[in-house]
Parts: sequence; C-alpha cells; structure tokens
Amino acid sequence: MKTVHLTNICGMPQPTTRLRPTTLIPVTAMATFQKNTGDMFLPPVLTLADEGGMLNRDLFVKTILLPAVRFNKKLTNTCLKALKPKAVAHKPLRNSPSDPEEKVLLLNPEIVSSDNVISLGEAGITFLEEHNLESKFGDFPLELKYSDWTSDEVLRSLLPKGVEVPTGFSRIGHIAHLNLRPEQLKYKHVIGEVLMDKNPGLKTVVNKTGEINNEFRFFNMELLAGENNMITTTKEHGHSFEFDFSKVYWNPRLSTEHTRIVGMLNKGDIVYDMFAGVGPFAVPAAKKGCSVLASDLNPESFKWLERNVKLNKINTGSIRTYNLDGREFIRDIVRKDLVKRAEEQNTCCDPHQRTHVIMNLPSLAIEFLDVFPSLLQSIPTGVRGHVQLPTVHCYCFSKEVDTASDVLRRIEAVLSHSIEGALVHDVRDVAPNKEMMCVSFKVPAPVIFGCSTEDLYEATEAPPVKKSRTE
Repeated sequence: MKTVHLTNICGMPQPTTRLRPTTLIPVTAMATFQKNTGDMFLPPVLTLADEGGMLNRDLFVKTILLPAVRFNKKLTNTCLKALKPKAVAHKPLRNSPSDPEEKVLLLNPEIVSSDNVISLGEAGITFLEEHNLESKFGDFPLELKYSDWTSDEVLRSLLPKGVEVPTGFSRIGHIAHLNLRPEQLKYKHVIGEVLMDKNPGLKTVVNKTGEINNEFRFFNMELLAGENNMITTTKEHGHSFEFDFSKVYWNPRLSTEHTRIVGMLNKGDIVYDMFAGVGPFAVPAAKKGCSVLASDLNPESFKWLERNVKLNKINTGSIRTYNLDGREFIRDIVRKDLVKRAEEQNTCCDPHQRTHVIMNLPSLAIEFLDVFPSLLQSIPTGVRGHVQLPTVHCYCFSKEVDTASDVLRRIEAVLSHSIEGALVHDVRDVAPNKEMMCVSFKVPAPVIFGCSTEDLYEATEAPPVKKSRTE
C-alpha cells in the first residue's frame, strides 16, 4: 500500500489517505462520494424591490470550495485527458492565483470528493502519481463574480417570484429590441443593463411600446439602456443594411423568409417590390441579377433603401427606387413597365424570365390586391399575349384554425376570382393563434385584363391553370 500525504490546494494539510494500487480501484467507488451541489454555481439571490431598483454589480460575489488539481501548465493536455470527464462543465481550466506557471482544473463535486483520492478514478490517480502531484489535489476556493454569470442567471437572481426572465430579443447591429410583458416593465432598465453587459457589441437596448405604425411601418419604442443611437448597420446573408431603426421596419426573424423568396428568383427576372422597406428583398434580388423596381411610402425607408443600394454596390441600372403609395406604384409605374416590356416582347425572348410582385405588408397586403383587377384592361388585345402575368407573393396574417383556407378565401374575395395553383407558406407564429403567411400565385389573366375567361382564351389561347397546393 502506498501512503499519500495530501494538502489543501492552498497549502493546508489534509488527512492522510492510503491508496490501493491503481489497478484495484473499483469503478463503483465513485458513487460513494456523490453529493448534490444544488445551486452552488448560481449567483446569490438579490431580489429587487417591488417598485424596481438599480443594478449593483458589486453584490454579485460568491466563493465556493471545489475539488481541484494544480499542475504545471505544460501538463495541460495530459491532465485533461485523464480528468476532463470529471471536470466541471463551465470554465474548468483556470490560472493558478499563486503561480503563473501552474493551471488549476476544477472538478465536479458531484463525482469527486476532495478528501478521498479514490473518487478521481484510475486515470486520475495515475496522473497524480506519475507527475508527483498528490499534494496538489484538494479544495480550491473559487470566487465567482458578476462577470461569471449569464444574463439569464443574473436576472433570475434579481427578478421577483412570478416575473419571468425575458426569453429572447431581436438584435439589429448594436441594438437589442425587446417586447417586455406588463409585469416586467417595473424592472425594464435593470433588464436592459444586464442584457447589454452580457452581450458583447450591444450598445443600445430598446423596448417596443406600441403596435406597428400601419402607414409607415415602424414600432414606437423607448430606450432602456445604453446610447440613444438608433442608426445601425446589420448584415443579412452577405448583404449590409443601414437604417434608423426608430423610423423604419426591420425584423431579423424574417431573414429566412427573405432568402426563401430570393431563392425562387432567376437571374433576369423582373421584380416589383411594392412595400420595399429598406431593401431586404430588393437588394439581394438586384445582386442576383434581377431587374428590380422597389417602392416604399415611408420617406425614411426610401432614403435608406437608396443608401443600401449604394452600400451593396448595386449597378444603378439593376434597380429603380420610388417613394410612392403601393397602389400608386402599381398603377403608375408597374403598369407602364409591364406594357412596355410586352410591346417590346422582351419577356418572350427569354423563356426562363418571370415577373414577380412582392407585397410584404401582412396587415394590409390583401386589401391592396384590389389594384390588380382590370389593371391592363385598356391595352390592345394583340399586346396581351406578350404580357408576362406576374406572380404575386402576398403576405398576410391569419387567426383561423385553417389558415390556408382563410387567406385563400380572403384573397379570392378581393380579386373576385379563384386563384388556382397557389402556394401557401407558413412564415412564422407572430402570437398565440396568429400566423404570418405568404401566398404565392399568378394573377389570373381574366383579373388583370378585366375580361371574361371565354373572351380571353379566344384572344390568347391561354392554357388551363393547375389546382392550388399548400406548403
């Protein structure tokens, strides 16, 4: 039997422990030393007063004793190979406070006991013996500070029982955008400070204070923490967008949807972006080689749309921008462009070229579909055969159980015509029992030309359309 004299990792003596030869250590011995650490690693409870309060970072201090091994830093890889399975999960490797040449490996107190080396297991004991580190195994006083805890842990420590920690936020460049619940508002400034502390690069935290402005599409918001600077730059799938977040609409949760629609476009396609915002559809579509006409009623959105065209170095011949109402844009700009292309027969020269209308205004887009009936009624019959009927991507909300049937019914009611062959895509859940949808469909020729199906087929010999499908 080998006698090992142990010391506390800070130099204090520990009781002498006799080790069996390492080959005889039973695997089940570890269970003897298991203990429940419970909330050992959590911050102290510092519940804020009911009327709110201020964040005091200095109060977040806690010292805990953990089993640990000190060793020369040159042995780091060897030590980790032997003991990493028994180490704590969070930041197990630390610098020694007393020796710059040493490292400290913090061990999980649920499976390792500092007063019994047997709990290290065969590999751990062998490591200590081979490198004469028996005296380096013992208790280590780990001091935890504010910087050691996550935002979730800090806020759980601060918020009273019954007040949930915010589960997430939208990040737009240096800005964090929250949508706090009523019971969280008392503590909004503390929540903002903690989130800014714990998320590198955040300089501003804001909270939504009202519904979206239906005319210019932006949220009312208040500053919770940090700089009152709402002009930000963010990246989305390789494209840069700069804007004043307080005056335009931007939702990073729609990033996947932007990519989905752009992925449906071919180089050379014609894209009419009816509610373009700052360009999340228009910019990548133009970069892909589409010919884009984009408009937004909000003067701020229009300003930043033009800025983002330059920021992404888009050829000015690839995109034209307008500051118009959606209906005005379709009647005055899109109509003329459709007719011009039909007269020049450009769309018939390339069988792969298609025409798209993007209507990303889910609260009102279905209503704006009333601009399409009879839009091209006055053009000569001979030109109609060369018109590329646009595929509309119409965004909308639904609270019905059968969301697909609901949005199709509402669209057909505005157009006074069935839309067969439509693709109904569920974009995201906006709120409980409220979904954002996108319906993609080709505008029926009888709708856009304002004539009966029989008259149209006689003039154009149009083929029958397909039945609708739901994604």
